[in-house]
Amino acid sequence: MHGLPNHDKGRQIDWGKTSADYAVYRPGYPASFFQRLARLAVGLPGQRILDLGTGTGVLARVFAAQGCRVMGTDIAENQIAEARRLAAEQGVTAEFMVAPAEDTGLPDTSRDVISASQSWLYFDKNLVIPEVLRVLAPGGCLMTCHFCWLPRQDEVARRTEELVLKFNPNWSAGNWSGDIPPQPEWSRERFRVRTMFYYDEPIPFARETWRGRIRACRGVGATLSAGVVEQFDSEHARMLEQTVSETFTVLHRIDCHIFEPVETRSHLINV
Repeated sequence: MHGLPNHDKGRQIDWGKTSADYAVYRPGYPASFFQRLARLAVGLPGQRILDLGTGTGVLARVFAAQGCRVMGTDIAENQIAEARRLAAEQGVTAEFMVAPAEDTGLPDTSRDVISASQSWLYFDKNLVIPEVLRVLAPGGCLMTCHFCWLPRQDEVARRTEELVLKFNPNWSAGNWSGDIPPQPEWSRERFRVRTMFYYDEPIPFARETWRGRIRACRGVGATLSAGVVEQFDSEHARMLEQTVSETFTVLHRIDCHIFEPVETRSHLINV
């Protein structure tokens, strides 16, 4: 999310530790998100897309299903293994490789779209921005997006965050305001915003799937030891049994920025 630091007060964040839960319980963006992107000419059949920090291929697999030519990269081998497995299970054709976003090894001007979901904050901007500009084809764009619950508006999210902080006081992602900047500060020198949008949508969960989603977050599974994660999960299960029905929704904010290099002349698109 915007403004989130890429570390939690020295705690190492290892997304590979969350791969099993991430693959099963971390929900993908709703269909409404990809419909909006298509209206903005992102995710069209035949488009060459590079998905940076792809994780388990949450974006990449949908783009592949839509007929895009997709490459997803991530530094976590476990995440890439899960991405390949899920793509095979779904019968979609997408390539995945272990590589840093700052040094993909892909040819110059070889991608029409470069995407980054929930991952841009972890990249070294001094290195990843030149890499994006090198790999983008003329007329191409960079798309960053986030899919985050709203603890200030949703009671389930708020109670869950209180529990995360009990087990991990250094967790820095709690109590997110939901603010979306018109143009992130890091982008001002090398990119202009072609368009941006954000909207809220209630996402359905069951108690089990919400527990799995939280185990897969950076404040729990990506940083805590296996034993502490188990303790957290047991307490989380009790809290949910006492406070919510078996199925419920959690309000999320979905945001997206589509950037083009400053060398490209374009006009602002209204969503």
